[in-house]
Amino acid sequence: MRVVKKFGGSSVATIEKIKDIAKDISKNYKYGDEIVIVVSAMGKTTDELIKLAKEISETPDVRELDSLLSTGEQKSISLLSMALKEIGCKAISLTGAQAGIRTGGTHTKNKIESIKIDRIEKHLKDGKIVIVAGFQGVNEEGDITTLGRGGSDTSAVALAAALKCDCEIYTDVTGIYGVDPRVYKNAKKLEKISYEEMMEMANLGAGVMETRAVEIGKKYGVKIYVGQTLGVETGTYICDNSEIIEKKAVTGISINKNVIMVNLENFLAIPKNVAIIFNNLAKHSVNVDMISQNEVENVKGSIGFTCPLTDEHFLNKSLEEIAKEIPDIEVTKRTGVVKISLVGIGMISNFGVAAKVFEVLAEIDSAFYQCTTSEISISLIIKESDTIKVVEKLAEVFSI
Repeated sequence: MRVVKKFGGSSVATIEKIKDIAKDISKNYKYGDEIVIVVSAMGKTTDELIKLAKEISETPDVRELDSLLSTGEQKSISLLSMALKEIGCKAISLTGAQAGIRTGGTHTKNKIESIKIDRIEKHLKDGKIVIVAGFQGVNEEGDITTLGRGGSDTSAVALAAALKCDCEIYTDVTGIYGVDPRVYKNAKKLEKISYEEMMEMANLGAGVMETRAVEIGKKYGVKIYVGQTLGVETGTYICDNSEIIEKKAVTGISINKNVIMVNLENFLAIPKNVAIIFNNLAKHSVNVDMISQNEVENVKGSIGFTCPLTDEHFLNKSLEEIAKEIPDIEVTKRTGVVKISLVGIGMISNFGVAAKVFEVLAEIDSAFYQCTTSEISISLIIKESDTIKVVEKLAEVFSI
């Protein structure tokens, strides 16, 4: 059997953990499996490297930052390779570039464009375990690049797609839950979740999987398993919708606290002004999410939108410029809010989900500020202080 296994930073945080993982991998190796391992940097190494860079410059050169950040994974792959060799396994470590991972885009946020697997195939044929540095690749100029946060998941699934095999993601959780167990203690672990549902949940704030990784899995039909490192419990499979027999109306609830809500009022809500607002936000790289608008005619109207709280610095710059172009505009920012999103492929065929959601909010007397929907999701902006009671009640009503 051929498989790609990915281990996150917490799984390889210490030498002891690396040795334990090596022992576990050796069991599959002795069965004759062809194994490719993808690892992240040890523990909080990436954060520490960013901190070092910021001690030199508040805005470090992104090419050099990529070169610096990539050293974290290189340390992990070398140590794991040594640990495997120490217990009698043939192994070799490869950087992203050595593994043939070609990328494109901007530094610190590159995307995988292609993977040349010849070198990996040769090492597998020679009976070696191949350990690949996640989160990194090389661009057409030959520069080291990184894939952004969660990039090791993307590396692993992309390698599995290229090698035509399944992908196993190991982390410090026992699988994917319908709702964060830290918020709702009775949360149920999912046996399976569709690519579409997982992508939607990841996009809406669930931090278990990186969206691009799931996207690649769906595109190339890579079955993804998410489970606990060295755990005994069965984890969760991310797979095609056709493999899921019971399609619940709501499969999961994601909770996103990284939200700021903005209301723009007292301006002429004509298309030209709306374009000025959103072009300016885009110019400052503000990641606009939910949008609501009550007028597009020649009258005073209002627009509401949300963006990540971490974008507030860029948002403030943008709002200053917008105010210069539309002088009478009134701006209200609201923090202390959370985005709650219900996701389920079953919403396509189940009626009344939205009605039930609003019924729950009325029952527990919780207001919402904004609401958007997609074919398989309903998202609400609520007070942060209402998070637990809203999530608990919704999870109870929809049996999540």
